[in-house]
Amino acid sequence: MAEDFNANLTAEEKRGHAFLIIRRIIAYIVLIVVCLICIFPFITLIINMTKSHAELTRAFNLIPGTSFITNFKNVVNDETIAIVRALGNSLLIGALSCIITVYISSLTAYGLYAYEFKLKKAAYTFIMIVLMVPTQVSALGYVEMVKSWGFENDNSIPALIFPAIAVPGVFFFIHQYMESALPLEIVEAGRIDGGHEFYIFNFVVMPILKPAIAVQLIFSFVASWNNYFLPQLLMQNTSKTATLPLAVAALNAAANDNFDLGKVYMVLGLAIVPLIIVYLCLSKYIIRGIALGSVKG
Repeated sequence: MAEDFNANLTAEEKRGHAFLIIRRIIAYIVLIVVCLICIFPFITLIINMTKSHAELTRAFNLIPGTSFITNFKNVVNDETIAIVRALGNSLLIGALSCIITVYISSLTAYGLYAYEFKLKKAAYTFIMIVLMVPTQVSALGYVEMVKSWGFENDNSIPALIFPAIAVPGVFFFIHQYMESALPLEIVEAGRIDGGHEFYIFNFVVMPILKPAIAVQLIFSFVASWNNYFLPQLLMQNTSKTATLPLAVAALNAAANDNFDLGKVYMVLGLAIVPLIIVYLCLSKYIIRGIALGSVKG
């Protein structure tokens, strides 16, 4: 079949076909190399989780060790960093933050998209202005405010969740997605059928927004999970409400002469497991959500 196909081609078409094959081969090679570069740090991390401190201080190699269980026990039983408690705190804060962020931002976006009122454009402009303000600019004022309310150190979890109520970036993404994927006729049909506004939002609008919601759940969870700046400002020392980034940072401070690289790699490995699980559960919506949310029409 290939010979018959090539026999019907002119010399110029054969050169073009050969050039296309060469371009595809080069593209595949480049993509394979890029993929290997991207996953190499994760492979290295997983292998290093199985090695002892003595093995890690010797020459680098990709041969797995036999100290995985030992490293895990050392991390779990280390009372100075309380990694299990920090992991639970980060899961609690991350889960509540991403749910609150996505729901409140979706509700706000729906209000500005589905309703007409005099200050609609002004409200949208104000939210966009807030979006351009760096978090660090308002962080110190926020920290002083919540400290005056008593939310610091061992009582700081509510203060870490509270900023999730207003996230302009999530609002903007979902608002753009609504403009491309949510016809107002569907909302009007729900009103004609007698549905009240919260019913329409929760059971008509939210299912349509599922791809955008899934994308923002991932991004919001990752942002909360990796947040080091605000917890560090609210917690003067590692306490029972410390999050995982603080516990990881405390490893070096608490180690002194007993610094254990095997324990460090184990903590880092445990830190990325929830992110991988969340991504695998919601990843199928990412491309669809970004593609539809970025097209206005």
